Amino acid sequence: MKNRQGKNFVGGGEINSHIFEKIISLENLFAAWKEFQKGKRKKADVQEFGLGLEDNIFNLHYALKNESYQHSGYKSFYVNDPKRRHIHKASVRDRLLHHAVVRVLTPIFERKFIFDSWSCRKRKGTHRAVDRFQKLAWRLSRNNTRTVWILKLDIRKCFESVNHDALMLILSRAIRDDEVLRLLQNIIASFPKGIPLGNLTSQLFVNVYLNELDQFIKHSVAHCAIVSPATGSLSYLRYSDDFVLIHWQKEYLIKCVGIIQDFLQTQLQISLHSDKIILRPYHRGVDFLGFVCSPHFRVLRTKTKLRMIKRLNKRNASSYFGLLKHCRSHDLQNLLKAKYTHYEY
Repeated sequence: MKNRQGKNFVGGGEINSHIFEKIISLENLFAAWKEFQKGKRKKADVQEFGLGLEDNIFNLHYALKNESYQHSGYKSFYVNDPKRRHIHKASVRDRLLHHAVVRVLTPIFERKFIFDSWSCRKRKGTHRAVDRFQKLAWRLSRNNTRTVWILKLDIRKCFESVNHDALMLILSRAIRDDEVLRLLQNIIASFPKGIPLGNLTSQLFVNVYLNELDQFIKHSVAHCAIVSPATGSLSYLRYSDDFVLIHWQKEYLIKCVGIIQDFLQTQLQISLHSDKIILRPYHRGVDFLGFVCSPHFRVLRTKTKLRMIKRLNKRNASSYFGLLKHCRSHDLQNLLKAKYTHYEY
């Protein structure tokens, strides 16, 4: 990588040139604005920023260039989707910067992520993650001729538990540019503890943070001789803070829990959610990302079905019926269509 004086720095076997200049460039800031405003044009704060768009972006550019930029505070509110979540919303100026940062840094970290990290990445959405999960389980079960076990784990309060120092250390191993690191520190330190739900950068930061877990499981746990033989047949997949390990030995997966917990606590200062450690054979059905998956089909979890029946309306009908195309749902579709025949599908 090169710094602003043109000196080369090499980190992780890769050379990244002029990252800071790319982030703060007017071209990148205007492109980030184009992406940011999608679906937000009617928001009062977005309209206000847009009225003086050129002046606002030029001012942000010069503040970043002179290193006088300081991230501002957040507005706090709750959403239910359906789980109650505490969202912190940054100013338009700050959120624009978040988009500009993610546009430049994402390609750098994408090369470091494992294939089976499925959250907040292009072509790595929920439905493809569920497809992949079923494919891995089917393969390990030898076309459903052998019992396989699924260990499903969840990180407790992941976003709010991210340790700032640990995150900065991980970022600094990939980015050897002091100006970029100071900017990232500015963004991270804008929130007192953890990283806020609501920042686009938070989605990237969580994937960067949990990539340490991904690499540990893929390269250490999968080949650890804690149970013999065939420990190498372990499959692993993560979506945000939910992840699954697939293996044909139940005892192997039980021992994996302690190893993973120890790694999370000592290396990342986070922990597993003790109430969400689930171990069950695949053929009995496993709840993953809103679907109950088994070898030959998947269905919506019961709570999702009931919520869908209760809340279906003209605004959400299209998305609901799009969701039902990804699982066995013939009877449910007929029920909803019969109840809401006046909607167009």
